This record gives sequence, structure tokens and C-alpha cells, in this order.
Amino acid sequence: MTTSESGEAGADDDGGETAEEAERTYAVVLDHLPHGRPSDDRPQYKKSPLAYALEESRFRLLELTLGEDADVSIGDRIVIEPADERSAVERIREVEFDDLSNAAHSELEYVVEEIVDRHERRFVDFYNDAQPITLRLHQLNLLPGIGKKLRNDVLDERKRAPFERFDDLEERITGLHDPKGVLVDRILEELRDEDLKYRTFVGGEQTD
Repeated sequence: MTTSESGEAGADDDGGETAEEAERTYAVVLDHLPHGRPSDDRPQYKKSPLAYALEESRFRLLELTLGEDADVSIGDRIVIEPADERSAVERIREVEFDDLSNAAHSELEYVVEEIVDRHERRFVDFYNDAQPITLRLHQLNLLPGIGKKLRNDVLDERKRAPFERFDDLEERITGLHDPKGVLVDRILEELRDEDLKYRTFVGGEQTD
């Protein structure tokens, strides 16, 4: 595994992406099942190693069918698109939260937080760019703990100057004590609750 695949290199200092990264879609491994699904009662020689992973761009939950010699571990960041750059993945299937293994459930919060950290600029820009959904509901109000007052404070302050980092948000918006944490909580809620009416972070077209 290269450093760019593991996430140790390739990101700009401001939390942005390099041009090389922007052309790829990455996923972070939540669990590795070298012997396939335990519930699969086929003979072992017919089962392929699998991994559950979370896509970085739209937070899709994925089941990855791996090559027999794939060197994959929990926490690895691997390329899933373009297809000709996949080094370990043979097939991709989108799954639901309830399809994940217990180990994948346990890793999910840590991986979401890691992705938000890695792409800080992208998620800070949510605060800069969030728009009304209806006359009564704003995208900012979907974040846990953000009511009318905090929403209006964010809208007023971003008119003065865009927010640059999470600590910038925390310093300029009184009462918004964990701007990264509320994003992570909302993303987890969208992943876990398939009946949510509004989804801001989770979703997108299925990978072939």
C-alpha cells in the first residue's frame, strides 16, 4: 500500500485535495473479512475475501469483493475509482447500514471523523454555502444543536468573511462549540436512519 493510498500523503495543508486525488474516488476500510461472510454457507473455496468500506465523496457504504492476494486492513484508504486503478478490489456493491458487520459498525464513527478531518476545507465550506431547503427550514438546521439563533449567527458572520477552518468557526460563532462534531453526528445519522426526509451528505449514484 502506498502512502497516498493510506492517506499519509496527498492532501494539501489546508485540508484540500491534490489534483491527483481529485481525479480518484477513495474508500476507507471498516472491516476485512478474509474468509467472506460468516452467513455464506458455500464451501470456503467458493467464497472471496470481502471488506466493508465507506466512500469518502458521498459516504456510501460499500461491500468490496477483494482479490485473493489483496493486502487490506481496517483503516486502509483505497482507490475505488477509476476502475483501472483498483489494486485490490474486484467488485463493488452498495449496502445499507444494517448489512455491515459488527466490527464495521464499531469503526464507522472513527472513519467518518477521519474523513471530515482529511477534507476540512470541503466541510467548512458547508457552513459557508448551506442554503434554505424550504421557507421554514435551512440546511444548517439539519445539524444537531443548531437552531434559529446559531443559524442566523452563521449566516450573518459568513457575509463578513468566509470561514476558513473549524477553529475559525468556533472562534467567531459563540455557542458553536464543536462545528466538526455536529457534522460527524449528522453524517452518522444519515448513514444509520434510512427514513430521514432530508440528506445532505450521504447518497449519490451507485458505483458499477
